[in-house]
Amino acid sequence: MTVVYDKEKQSGRQFESKAIDSSNIEETEPLTWKFWRKRRYIVVLMAFFGFFNVYSLRVNLSVAIVAMTENRTMTAEDGSIYYEQDFPWDSKQKGLILSSFFYGYILTQFLGGLIGGRIGGNLVFGIGIGSTAILTLLTPLAASHSLGMFLAVRIVEGIFEGVTFPCIHAVWSRWSPPLERSRMASIAFAGNYAGTVVAMPLSGIFATKYGWESVFYIFGTIGCIWFVLWVIIVKEGPEKDPHCSMEEREFIEKKLGTVGRTNVKHPWKEIFKSPPVYAIIASHFSENWGFYTLLTQLPTFLRDALNFNLDKTGFLSAVPYLAMGILLGVSGYLADWVQVKGYLTTTQVRRYFNCGAFLAQTVFMILTAYFPDPLWSVVYITIAVGLGAFAWSGFAVNHLDIAPQHASVLMGIGNTIATIPGIVSPLLTGYIVQEQSTDEWRIVFFISAGIYCVGCVIYWLFASGELQDWAKTPEQLAAEAEARAVLRAEQPVVGGYTNEAVELKE
Repeated sequence: MTVVYDKEKQSGRQFESKAIDSSNIEETEPLTWKFWRKRRYIVVLMAFFGFFNVYSLRVNLSVAIVAMTENRTMTAEDGSIYYEQDFPWDSKQKGLILSSFFYGYILTQFLGGLIGGRIGGNLVFGIGIGSTAILTLLTPLAASHSLGMFLAVRIVEGIFEGVTFPCIHAVWSRWSPPLERSRMASIAFAGNYAGTVVAMPLSGIFATKYGWESVFYIFGTIGCIWFVLWVIIVKEGPEKDPHCSMEEREFIEKKLGTVGRTNVKHPWKEIFKSPPVYAIIASHFSENWGFYTLLTQLPTFLRDALNFNLDKTGFLSAVPYLAMGILLGVSGYLADWVQVKGYLTTTQVRRYFNCGAFLAQTVFMILTAYFPDPLWSVVYITIAVGLGAFAWSGFAVNHLDIAPQHASVLMGIGNTIATIPGIVSPLLTGYIVQEQSTDEWRIVFFISAGIYCVGCVIYWLFASGELQDWAKTPEQLAAEAEARAVLRAEQPVVGGYTNEAVELKE
């Protein structure tokens, strides 16, 4: 490891230094479009489809519940007209159903990060999604049994899915070189929105043609197939993957500066005192509030406020997430590129991308509230959701910048708090929107815009892209101490002080 010192930030009598691997300064591995020759990008591809299942299994209910509670006009044999409804749930009960998943989801975030870091994020990630897929297959049976059973199944699904986001950070901590983190994580996270884009319109089609039960059977089966492939293909780290070449393994280990540690001790006191940690949490909470509000309520908003029918509702609900899925790849690549070229520091990338996205989302949420037009509402919501991709290249990767060894635990802590919007937002919307009026929906969008704005301010003030002192390994601390000693020894003496001491004294 080559130790480099940065004296650019000398202020307030502080001498700030950082030990960095000089091999991280620029890419040394030859680029190729044949991604399948790089085992780490096979992992990214499988993670992409994993997150595809995470969200397709989650959002299918948002469309299916419209069909499950729809009042259908029926004609009796004698010619009389009557109305039929499979489940007579009111708006409050539907809000409870849509939020029930998150009651379980919030319970396993921290636990998932902790276990994933110890026994392997790949294993826990796979089990979480595979179990959710099996429960999805049982959903029609549970719904037909009783509301209580339906809620129980959704809560248990949330418990298993809760481990997925923290565990994937444990995977990246073993597979992703620092200057590839943004693109690798962003490509995988794009699976969330690909799943949403596919699941929402197809759920509408399946529910209309084959009945709402088919929605759960089809996506549950896809999830089970993915689980089998994930277990076969993806290993904990490059050193445990027999198909990973020696050159790629050495490249990854050189960039990371360590071979996956399994005995990491987490400095809890320092973690909970760290402002950058709270900046990430606040940003994650804000993004999730707007995201979960639209994820669970957009089909209902399009039907109630804008009078779209069910099949169009599914397609239009998917458009914003198509935009976000595309822009995630763009934002991830761009975030890495400006760092490789030296145009922006890591801190600047995270701050500019994250806060720029939040400001834009605030504006377009307000526009949606003021102009509930069938065409323009879809345009504004699409832009608001799509630009969230740049926020994900900010806060969602930031854990790996400030504390790579503890990233899965930090994601677990942050996602626990960021799950609260998934619980509160559908319930709050259910209480606000009882008459399905545009004025009621306007309040929902104003709340989301305000939370985006608050998250933007907090992240701008306290975010950092630098490795934190409490997250440094003993080897890094020893290297820094050695380099400091060498630097002090090389400083010429002026009037009894070293040059460094003179600068600080002045």
